[in-house]
Amino acid sequence: MLICVRPIEAGDILPASGGTIPAREGIAIGHKLARTSLAAGDKVIKYGAPIGSMTADAAAGDWVHMHNMKSDYISSHTRSTLEAKP
Repeated sequence: MLICVRPIEAGDILPASGGTIPAREGIAIGHKLARTSLAAGDKVIKYGAPIGSMTADAAAGDWVHMHNMKSDYISSHTRSTLEAKP
């Protein structure tokens, strides 16, 4: 996964370890770009930590965001309180 440190335009050629990746669409600063092809179900890793899973396939250079991935974590406001058993 690559993290955009500036806005990316479709067609921009981005340096990556092992070569370059053409951006397939415009991507905002701070958003993710697939470094390699990803399949539905693949883990999304950002800064070395898993943050979610792909819900759809993405090719190298595709934008990775909530339209093709989901969080693997439950928001704290939706968690139920578990009571300790005696």
